[in-house]
Amino acid sequence: MKKIISGKVREVYDLENGTMVIVTTDRISAFDVILPTMITDKGKVLNALSNFWFDFTKDIVKNHMISSDLSDMPIEFQKPEYEGRTILVKKLRMIPYEFIIRGYMFGSMYDVVKKGGAFCGYTFIREYQEAEKLDKPILTPSTKATEGHDIYVTVDQMKKDIGGELGNRIEKVSLAIYKKAYDHAYKNGIIIADTKFEFGLDEKGELVLGDEVLTPDSSRFWNLAEYKVGISPKSYDKQYLRDWLKANHLDGDPSIKSIPADVVATTSEIYHECQTKICGK
Repeated sequence: MKKIISGKVREVYDLENGTMVIVTTDRISAFDVILPTMITDKGKVLNALSNFWFDFTKDIVKNHMISSDLSDMPIEFQKPEYEGRTILVKKLRMIPYEFIIRGYMFGSMYDVVKKGGAFCGYTFIREYQEAEKLDKPILTPSTKATEGHDIYVTVDQMKKDIGGELGNRIEKVSLAIYKKAYDHAYKNGIIIADTKFEFGLDEKGELVLGDEVLTPDSSRFWNLAEYKVGISPKSYDKQYLRDWLKANHLDGDPSIKSIPADVVATTSEIYHECQTKICGK
């Protein structure tokens, strides 16, 4: 067993038998800085949400989940600190793209479109307000850069790179997952404005959903009760923490020593509320 990734949030261990262990920590990053204070239970919430969605969408596409039971993992992980934040997964040959599904006119897409530009090859026949629902969701792929920022590409460019058959399958699957998840979340008071998926191929060359899925860290979740077209809705994620950092002129400051306990508690509550609404517990 060897650690192969120590990311902003996750630790990944290769068991060298075709499986991996992923541990989701309570770390949090903002403005490209990993902050020194953990957010209580954040890792458990992200893990619980991903596990819920993996099960919820397995009728659409296979996923990499094998087990969340610590007894199925090496003895090193059979400890209380790993409970609720650790999964055993199948190792995949990952496809080097993030597949972003957007259901609303927002973020970087809105910034480009309002200036009259095309986004990932898309132009729109009518003008959208900020945060307005699109007539239909769209796929906006981006490359997974090893350094610097990911680069958006058109769907046709992505398909040309990985092959039309595989690209068509991923587009269809991504839209189907988004629709099923969107409908579930909407009934429970959350709008999934956009989200990103990552896929890989297993030993048989079959498509498998991997990484995390439909969490506040990989998606934009809005409170349905507060949603209004034309304004930037508040998100169920680290936006509260980001706002605090900006208000205190600490955004992007790598020398920050700690986050106040009340800010940690409020951020943790936001993550928990998202889990409760989606998972029902």
